[in-house]
Amino acid sequence: MTNYQGSCHCGAVTFSIATEITDLYRCDCSLCRMKNAVMTTVHEDRFTLLSGEDRLSEYNWNTGVARHFFCSTCGIYPFHKKRTSPDHYGINVNCLAGFDASSLPVRAAEGKTMTVKSAGARDAWSGPRET
Repeated sequence: MTNYQGSCHCGAVTFSIATEITDLYRCDCSLCRMKNAVMTTVHEDRFTLLSGEDRLSEYNWNTGVARHFFCSTCGIYPFHKKRTSPDHYGINVNCLAGFDASSLPVRAAEGKTMTVKSAGARDAWSGPRET
């Protein structure tokens, strides 16, 4: 198990994750597409917020299940609690010290179809809906 240290740009928010990073993805929902982050996922038991809890701003939209965190000082998005797996964090690997995001392929993750909550929609996304 590898321990990675991460932070926002100004260093006010710091965190660590304990994982082997084998999967990188870029989500195509409107928020992720605009922030253009490269992500990996870790269980909440493998994530530790080290400093800056008081500097985190939170953005919620749509179902309000996902919790997107940003540094209120520099504006960088280091991580979020996932809508698809609320016991997991999506980690912006560009915020990890010493991790080379070009070392693995980046897969496309479908988020566009889950961005609008319509009548009868599930609160947690279980995968692509059949049309």
